[in-house]
Amino acid sequence: SKTSVCLVLKGCDVKELTAKVEAAGAAYDIDSYRDAPSGIRVWCGSTVEPEDVARALEWVKYIYHGATGPQPPLPSSPCFSSGPCKKPPTFDWYYDPNKVLGRSHRAKVCKDRINKSMSDTLRILGCPPGFKAGIVPASDTGAVEMILWSLMGEREVDAFHYDTFGTTWANDLQSLGVTINSYKAEYGKLPDFSKVNPKNDVVFPWNGTTSGACVPNGDWIPADREGLVVCDATSAAFAVNFPWDKLDITTFSWQKALGGEAAHGVIVFSPRALERIRANKPDRPLPKIFSLSGKMADEICAGNVINTVSMMCVEDYLKCLEWVDSIGGLEGTIRRTAANFEKVREFVEANEWVEFLCDVAEHRSKTSVCLVLKGCDVKELTAKVEAAGAAYDIDSYRDAPSGIRVWCGSTVEPEDVARALEWVKYIYHGATGPQPPLPSSPCFSSGPCKKPPTFDWYYDPNKVLGRSHRA
Repeated sequence: SKTSVCLVLKGCDVKELTAKVEAAGAAYDIDSYRDAPSGIRVWCGSTVEPEDVARALEWVKYIYHGATGPQPPLPSSPCFSSGPCKKPPTFDWYYDPNKVLGRSHRAKVCKDRINKSMSDTLRILGCPPGFKAGIVPASDTGAVEMILWSLMGEREVDAFHYDTFGTTWANDLQSLGVTINSYKAEYGKLPDFSKVNPKNDVVFPWNGTTSGACVPNGDWIPADREGLVVCDATSAAFAVNFPWDKLDITTFSWQKALGGEAAHGVIVFSPRALERIRANKPDRPLPKIFSLSGKMADEICAGNVINTVSMMCVEDYLKCLEWVDSIGGLEGTIRRTAANFEKVREFVEANEWVEFLCDVAEHRSKTSVCLVLKGCDVKELTAKVEAAGAAYDIDSYRDAPSGIRVWCGSTVEPEDVARALEWVKYIYHGATGPQPPLPSSPCFSSGPCKKPPTFDWYYDPNKVLGRSHRA
């Protein structure tokens, strides 16, 4: 191979040698892969400089021969990881104070940052002792699917669904041959949770991202349940104070409530869930990224992730969590979300041509707020609102009823919500008269969501951050 170049070193303790080379700042992450023969592996892809390769290898030689004589010159960059690999030489567009970019995600500095992100998550969300959290592939979808594929089937499953994603989980369970009891409600409504059976496993979304409805509390979940409760909380995390004694497996993606970067999911496990996973023996073939049995969950929660994570995304999430701490933690994010929702409620109350898709006040989502506009071409209206730079990505989800969906999570400013809605009103009434003031940010996508107000650590010349990937 001319990229992942593997070398065998004769007559030395390779682990000791590479540790010394790394400590000198000469070459990071050059140990051979964990199940490969002992040796070193030097990444020689195009982003690496030839002179740096030569200098790194001179350091290997220097340490091999006892580190005697003058030290060789250091490479301009010591990054030789075979994944994630070194950034291009021109890279200068990301804040990286912890020097994790271009490092292996299994390097200690990276594992420490991964584990910090999960311990801070547990702390901020108020999880009890014994709960663990880990990063998994493929956003919240990957997190939920991992649980469905690996754990469901031992018991019947009560599937409560009232939006696109909850229905997807119910359909996938059926495709896997799991016996389910399907309790479905239309968009904007909640199913009958009194049907829950404490002997069964339960799968449900806390917040209907595409329906504007939200579970008001966990009182319906039996405290003496035998099955596990699996909660898709992706558009509720950091906006709801969850009753953790009622939730066994909780999934979310940091790209929703905190405006983190997409493609990574988080699973929070209760002690009951971990106990079942350790004894779990799936009765179906599983892809590697869905495999969750034995000690796998414990490994994931110790930072030994299944596949390569983006350290850029981990650092981004940690910055988001710092911002959460700066505004008072979970109480602060809940307070800001409530203030944003209140601007929508006031607007609906003042205008008879707009109403909530969810007609029960106690069941309305305070994050993914869905509104129905009477007597207008909604697509035409949202296109004009977007063209004015007033609100981006507020069309309702593609298979939801026609209307608009305004993200009101904590990273959004209340005044921006009010100004965006005034623009909706201005366009609705024919765009006559003085134009309303524009929001400070027009980002109201329900995923990926707006960055925190303090965001300044990433180069974004095309203004794509905080935008829907479908824009």
